[in-house]
Amino acid sequence: MKSIIPAAGLGTRFLPGTKVTPKEMLPVLDKPVIQYVVEEALAPEEVDECIIVSSQAKPQIMSYFTPDLALEDLLRSRGKEAYADAVKEAGSLPVDFCFQSEPLGLGHAIRCASYATGDEPFFVLLGDYMVPDKKILPRMMEVSKAHGGASVIAVAPCPEEEVSRYGIIAGKQVGSISEFPEAGENDEGAVWKLTGMVEKPKAALAPSRLFIVGRYLLSPRVMELLKDQKPGAGNEIQLTDAMERCLAEEEFYALVIDPKEGYDTGTVAGWIATNARMAQADPRFASAFEEAMSE
Repeated sequence: MKSIIPAAGLGTRFLPGTKVTPKEMLPVLDKPVIQYVVEEALAPEEVDECIIVSSQAKPQIMSYFTPDLALEDLLRSRGKEAYADAVKEAGSLPVDFCFQSEPLGLGHAIRCASYATGDEPFFVLLGDYMVPDKKILPRMMEVSKAHGGASVIAVAPCPEEEVSRYGIIAGKQVGSISEFPEAGENDEGAVWKLTGMVEKPKAALAPSRLFIVGRYLLSPRVMELLKDQKPGAGNEIQLTDAMERCLAEEEFYALVIDPKEGYDTGTVAGWIATNARMAQADPRFASAFEEAMSE
């Protein structure tokens, strides 16, 4: 089973910095964002490889995940074993690459990895959202297995006044995962059966307050549908359009997650907040963070 990480975007909101450094390579503490996402993508025991869909204009990402024995040897010769081990770890992760030749949308980027998924389900992880504790994907797999291998998306509650900013699900709660047996409909661990997805509805017309987060576990039928999916909003091939077509044929479920469980690094403010939250939580950096904040 494969995990797919679309990472071919321009990183517009971080320009001009992303002219030379891909957004996915911006550091969160001592690792780039993309490594946290790759490690999460490989967390489920069913996953044996991660496919990064990148752009030819971003060679830095492939270089980062390529073994560098010369650098490892140099670091070890200088007694820097921990740094050498970190370089070795990044280069040994089971990551493959394919390239999106044109920016034709999220659905098109995912379709570029169809050679690797075959007739198996696959995960999709958006690269600007990271989940350091790696719990969401295994929980989504639990839901899928409980419902005959159905597709599962991650959702989270949002305030009513923010509903119009997101894709919102329609449906009803049909249970919860074993870890949260008493979960209410908007609580962490609740499981919904979907009847539809609505893009940026007015609050008064929204079918729920649950918005789609950047984690998907999709059946092979979704990839089949992406192969002939016509352009939609923005004249791009949209993943949501293919999911809605699949919903007419197969059952779809959603797992409610705690919005605080993830870290949104897709904006400058989000990236700064992520570094602050991670520094406070990581004992290796907590004291340095407190010292910096006191100056």
